[in-house]
Amino acid sequence: MKKPTSAPRGNTSGKARRKTREELNQEGRDRKRNKKHRGHAAGSRANGGEGASGRKQGQQKDPRIGSKKPIPLGVTEAPATRQHKPKSEKPMLSPQAELDLLENDERLDALLERLEEGETLNQEEQTWVDAKLDRIDELMQQLGLSYDDEEDEEEEEAREDMMRLLKGGN
Repeated sequence: MKKPTSAPRGNTSGKARRKTREELNQEGRDRKRNKKHRGHAAGSRANGGEGASGRKQGQQKDPRIGSKKPIPLGVTEAPATRQHKPKSEKPMLSPQAELDLLENDERLDALLERLEEGETLNQEEQTWVDAKLDRIDELMQQLGLSYDDEEDEEEEEAREDMMRLLKGGN
């Protein structure tokens, strides 16, 4: 047979009692009433909040007065408009200083050594090396330097020798 349970039915002390619909409605109204009274007083923006600004009534500044900068009303010479150049991340160096930096670049040296040993570089490294070598060529042309200075001198000497032979003189 069934044994009767020892705990009485109805309200248990372990559980919280559920609120009735009327109590829930009253709590909602209270919350709404408290929310309604938040914020600034009506008209506080137009009235200026007395005493809070710390100014005296007689010395209050007129908010309608704007900039004192004169504005030209007539057509005058158009001022030369400056085009904004984006500032580069690195400071502008002289071509000689930039060339020195590129010649002493450790990463470039390491990659060039790898190329000389017969290794192949990945696409990113190869494009970087090409860009740096192109920049070195540009700087050397600006400075009037050339890799082929010695070869050019030899070619000029050979032409002069040929001209001497053709003319018959030593």
